[in-house]
Amino acid sequence: MAAGNRFNSFIEYVNEKAVNWQTDTFVIALTNSAPSSSNSVLADITEISYTNLSSRTLTIAAASQTAGTYTATANQLTLTASGAVATFRYVVMYDSTPAGSPLVQYWDYGSAMTMQSGDTFVIGATNPFTVWTDAPA
Repeated sequence: MAAGNRFNSFIEYVNEKAVNWQTDTFVIALTNSAPSSSNSVLADITEISYTNLSSRTLTIAAASQTAGTYTATANQLTLTASGAVATFRYVVMYDSTPAGSPLVQYWDYGSAMTMQSGDTFVIGATNPFTVWTDAPA
């Protein structure tokens, strides 16, 4: 899995208690347009159509602090196509619970991908995989 790239505004969402890793719903958006770290909400992203794609909701496996470092992990998510899926290169994670759906981070897979009926795409290199780490400076 490609390295995650944080959206700048999500740091504010976390520190102003707008996000709860244990109770909020986190979802994956797919796009073929490069996100910018200055994007802040889902409306800032040009999403592909999900007509032929399985659920994009992530399951948070654990979220806790150890020795001052907060880490959230999610279970791997397998997307399954039931027909042709539009081309995408970027996988974007967002929190669908607060108004506006704040963007968390995105992964750049390096080249455009397409999916046909029966194809699968796994999000997360390990199970579970780290989606957020926050450590003191």
